[in-house]
Amino acid sequence: MSALIWCPFADEASAVAAANQLLDEKLVACANILGPMRSIYTWQGKREEAAEVAVLFKTDASVLSLATSRLSEIHPYETPAVIGWKADAVPRKTAEWLWTSLQR
Repeated sequence: MSALIWCPFADEASAVAAANQLLDEKLVACANILGPMRSIYTWQGKREEAAEVAVLFKTDASVLSLATSRLSEIHPYETPAVIGWKADAVPRKTAEWLWTSLQR
């Protein structure tokens, strides 16, 4: 089963660094860097707003927990929003590509 991870970053450079790290460690097969986006959120009881870029990581469900934990470790934010979920509707060829890309 395939999986996705969503995570915002302060800038493209930090998003690219995290993507390359997870690709090198074979925890993700692809990272789509999206941006810029406007984020409005609550942080430490106050309303905040920031310009960010988002990354949608593609991986396999078998490494989802490991990938989200590792992303949380290497992310420059004190408390990054790292959200992963299993994707239950994935064509066979896409699932095979993901699985093959993650083999060590």
